[in-house]
Amino acid sequence: MRVTTVFNRLLALPGITVSDVSFGASVVTVDVGLRRRRLLCPECAFSTRARHDTRAVDSSWRHLDLGRWRVTVRARLRRLRCPTHGVRVEGVPFARPGSRFTADFEDLVAFLATKADKTTITRLQRIDWDTVGRICERVVADGLDPGRLDGLVHIGVDEVSWRRHHRYLTLITDHTGKKIIWGAPGKDAATMDAFFDELGTQRAAQLEAVSMDMGAAFNKSAREHAPDAVICIDPFHAVAIVGDALDVVRRQAWNQLRQLPDQGAAKRFKGARWALLKRPDNLTEDQSATLRRLRRQGGNVWRAYTLKEAFRAIFAGDLDTDDVDALLDRWCAKASRSRLEPFVKVAKTIRRFRDGILAAIKLNINNARAEGLNNHVRLIIRRAYGFHSPQAALALVMLSCGPIHLKLPHETAVR
Repeated sequence: MRVTTVFNRLLALPGITVSDVSFGASVVTVDVGLRRRRLLCPECAFSTRARHDTRAVDSSWRHLDLGRWRVTVRARLRRLRCPTHGVRVEGVPFARPGSRFTADFEDLVAFLATKADKTTITRLQRIDWDTVGRICERVVADGLDPGRLDGLVHIGVDEVSWRRHHRYLTLITDHTGKKIIWGAPGKDAATMDAFFDELGTQRAAQLEAVSMDMGAAFNKSAREHAPDAVICIDPFHAVAIVGDALDVVRRQAWNQLRQLPDQGAAKRFKGARWALLKRPDNLTEDQSATLRRLRRQGGNVWRAYTLKEAFRAIFAGDLDTDDVDALLDRWCAKASRSRLEPFVKVAKTIRRFRDGILAAIKLNINNARAEGLNNHVRLIIRRAYGFHSPQAALALVMLSCGPIHLKLPHETAVR
């Protein structure tokens, strides 16, 4: 069997015929020719038989390695004149437009990016990390389900930090499909407006519920673009801000203890943070003992702790909407009279978002799924440390949690 026939079968690239194979010290170069007669514009569906000219140099693409050898596919391409994009080099059926890698190579790298860390991928595939980011962007642009925004009924919106210094991605989750369907850098109202612009007025009118946290920006955008949708405020975030209020009271007490002559008192109290913030059934023996000491001492810290636990019990999941409604009013009244400034402020916030909290319980729609996906997103971003572009980080998020089904080269049909 001729070597060109062997490589035709080994490469299994669509639309090509191997004309020559040359072996170097560490690279195998495979010269191929396109079987089709028509020239295709790489940026649109335009095709023609008319050739503008032929490039004076070969084009090359990195393909899957053959053992320890790199494989380079090389072809002499023609150029065409597209009525929309002007003179362009013809597109090839085995690589994405603008890429110097075959689609099989990029699909493998994209899959590895969702499963492995930076060092593993760069060492195994012998490419730099910036190249991995650009490959992820191309794979997402090519494989993202174009109908992902159709038929949306219940969605969740949340932000996740992708880099230090307050750099965020806004992510939209489909509660029904359990996938992240849209994302963009930023976390302000303009970012959310961009989602609704892409969604369109007709599809936005079909939304029945939007779950979110208590951020004013997302709330404002959702009410403006989807006025008929019910805004559901995630109870988890309500419990979280009450926990934050408790931590403020704890820090105030700690700062007061630091002013006392007995410096050991402040050090002993500093260890009480997790005993106060954790669920009682998750406490260690030492933390339980710390909590018992705080209960005996009483004071603002213990009153703040009892308020936090009373609020958390409201959302334990065993109460209906009417019971939660009554208990919320009772808790807000008690917090407002507590003379604890952080809890007075939280009570005002809870009253302002009370309807959204009750809607989330009534419809059983919250950001639990979005938060679960966001935890996965945070893991991905930590593992992909080194991305300098929000688009690359977002592409990796969509590859891992979006409506994209990656197929490895051996999983595709023989071409």
